Amino acid sequence: PHIAILAFILSLIIYWIIRDRYRERNLNGKHVFITGCDTGLGNSLAKWLDKKGFCVIAACATEKGSQELRSCSSLSLKTVNLNLADSNSIARAMVFVTEQTAGKGLFGLVSNAEGTAPVGPTDWLRIEDFHSVLDVSLLGLIEITLKLLPLLKKAEGRVVNLINAKGLVAFVGSGYSLSKWGMEAFSDTLRREMQHFGVKVSIVEHGFFKAEEVNSDTIEKYLFKLWNRLTPETRDSYGEKYLVE
Repeated sequence: PHIAILAFILSLIIYWIIRDRYRERNLNGKHVFITGCDTGLGNSLAKWLDKKGFCVIAACATEKGSQELRSCSSLSLKTVNLNLADSNSIARAMVFVTEQTAGKGLFGLVSNAEGTAPVGPTDWLRIEDFHSVLDVSLLGLIEITLKLLPLLKKAEGRVVNLINAKGLVAFVGSGYSLSKWGMEAFSDTLRREMQHFGVKVSIVEHGFFKAEEVNSDTIEKYLFKLWNRLTPETRDSYGEKYLVE
């Protein structure tokens, strides 16, 4: 028993030594770009990294979100408006990040933005319903990552993709789960390819947060909206009882 305890303590010491070797000591001047910072997890992360001393570049979808974030952060935190479904907006954000990093490269890219996705039976949906989430959560994420890879390689930085674990269970038709599984595949591939350049790629699968909870009234509203736009033939094939149940 004593040998087992000593071995356990020794293992912990070795773990702490190895862990501390990878801990960043000098945070000043290191730039981190975060998407989806209007509210929620991205907003909280931007504030936390700002307090830690990072040079945070926070991407917000609205000017209101940008103003509110700047009002409660240090002067070193910068914001940029970003629509991940718009290639022109992504290009403008890339120019802004390049100017802010001033030749130093980008230490971190954290992708957190999510598109909206109507939830319902698959044949109640239209192709634009899939675009509304995939264009932001998957294709937008891929495009902004590709644009910023040169800066990440220059700084031997890291990519962190935040993935809501609830999207990894396909319990209902929508593009939400498609986007999450696609993010997993893209991240896994990129991780292997970027090892050569010293760029780390991580996936953080997080759970529910209070700010993200969707109440049953909102879900019911979505379902009725989808139901009301169906053709009479499709509604008849399901029947009114299906919607109520």
